[in-house]
Amino acid sequence: MTATKRPFTVVGGQAVREALAGREGEVVERVREAYLLHDAGDTINPDSYFLRFPAKPDSRIIALPAYLGGSVDMAGIKWISSFPGNTGRGLPRASAVLVLNDYETGYPVALLESAAISAARTAASAALAARTLVPGPPATWGVVGTGVIAREICRYLTASGLGAERVHCHDLDPEAAAAFAARFPGGTATGLDTALDADLVVFATTALAPYVPAGHRFKPGQTVLHVSLRDLAPETLLEAANLCDDVDHCLKADTSPHLAEQLTGGRDFITGSLVDVLAGRVTPDPARPVVFSPFGMGVLDLAVGSYVLDRAVEAGTATEIPGFFPVEGE
Repeated sequence: MTATKRPFTVVGGQAVREALAGREGEVVERVREAYLLHDAGDTINPDSYFLRFPAKPDSRIIALPAYLGGSVDMAGIKWISSFPGNTGRGLPRASAVLVLNDYETGYPVALLESAAISAARTAASAALAARTLVPGPPATWGVVGTGVIAREICRYLTASGLGAERVHCHDLDPEAAAAFAARFPGGTATGLDTALDADLVVFATTALAPYVPAGHRFKPGQTVLHVSLRDLAPETLLEAANLCDDVDHCLKADTSPHLAEQLTGGRDFITGSLVDVLAGRVTPDPARPVVFSPFGMGVLDLAVGSYVLDRAVEAGTATEIPGFFPVEGE
């Protein structure tokens, strides 16, 4: 079959979820491999492009183009929207699609529903960081922001053997925090301070600017998964060992690390990347808390998306659309 005649394939949301169900370990491994390929230079991961709306400052649509080499050898782009007002309409905050392109010809070969893929790659990245940085199962989690991303992160943490005896949940919506806490035998809805005091702290909010007080200091031994990136005052980061997924990507768009760079005029507060720790090039100072701030990389979407595509094709849940692209002479 020539590349130009390869059927265009669509994988809908239900098929995506079926492909991911119960395979957290495999997804984490795909994410780990993507990080290592990025470290080896076998990726292209341009800046994300943010489409913002002056009349809706809390909403955005982001384009994440990328190329991932290795066994995946595909290019693609994720187009993901975040409209927090959707929750009041009974709709999910985020919606997304992922386009995968054949590297040889550039032809798009698949379109996948990608809100679930994006959540899975985010959760897998957080779980990989926790597995790498946390010395053992934490006694307590503190979960700040209790939406879909928090749910996925907690599921991946549990699957990675990092479940906690007590889970302190905080959200601006107390009912949401209580409902989230009810998922766990040791779950409670708490104030922000209690959540921040946990052994493993997860930030999964839609915050546009830091709200944790500048005077807050995490304790040595705490691990903070700063997934939502804009929760912490820069002064708090300066007292911690700071790790990113990709330093250049993370220090932009007014993330907390970017604000810390602006405050200090440099990047000396950055300890390194997660891959630096995985590769043994960096060991965080045990006398300081560790904050992992992942900006989110398109190569991770390609890693998980290509995995989902393979699983869906194998299961017969992917829909082929022959003739989607016209072929000259036919």
